[in-house]
Amino acid sequence: MNKWMVGAFLALGALGGSNAYAAGDDGRPVIAVSEFRNESGAAWWRGGVGWELSGMLSNELSSSGAFRVIERSKIEAVLEEQNLAASGRVSAGTGAKIGKLTGAQYLIFGTVTAYEENTASTGGLISFGGVAVGGKSSKAYLAIDLRVVDATTGEVSYSRSIEGTAKGGGVGVGVYKGGFGGALSQENNTPTGKAIRAALVEASEYLECVMVNRDGCESEYSAKEAKRRAGDKKALKLD
Repeated sequence: MNKWMVGAFLALGALGGSNAYAAGDDGRPVIAVSEFRNESGAAWWRGGVGWELSGMLSNELSSSGAFRVIERSKIEAVLEEQNLAASGRVSAGTGAKIGKLTGAQYLIFGTVTAYEENTASTGGLISFGGVAVGGKSSKAYLAIDLRVVDATTGEVSYSRSIEGTAKGGGVGVGVYKGGFGGALSQENNTPTGKAIRAALVEASEYLECVMVNRDGCESEYSAKEAKRRAGDKKALKLD
């Protein structure tokens, strides 16, 4: 047994290297969400954010009741040992090993590919009875490339670009249930935080649709994807 396998089994001692989460127990897909990557240059991306986004998506998927989600502590060591968290690549042989060690049927990878935030003046900031009117408004846009990889074959089973947009103003933009912690704690009351949550909720609903429900909801997401692609093409001026 090579060195990485020994380390992986020790890290996953709670599972004992067995398929404790093997499919068939209740019919739900067994998934593991890898650390997110960033290719957007977003200023709010700092150490730990990749795993925070992974945890947030895991929570959304677990809350839906449609999936069995492997805990981060049971996958992080194995994924990092195989350099999957950093590369997002899974070969057929590696996928089979990861599936055996964690019991996951599918590995989910997310990459933040685009982020934009615009701030515009809305006029002078005036206060009436403590309520601020005017000042500055801001808008945040976030795009995530989502890939679902079969943990046995290493093939991409599902993929889609997920987008989230949110606006904010001088009186705040609200706080999501539970808010953010860690490196993202400063984004609780920002359009950035809203855009992140919107994109992750959309990702969760998409995965539930295509992996579990399969009740015709796929057409809705196909239409969204067609609209996104058309928008991207329109933004590029072709001769």
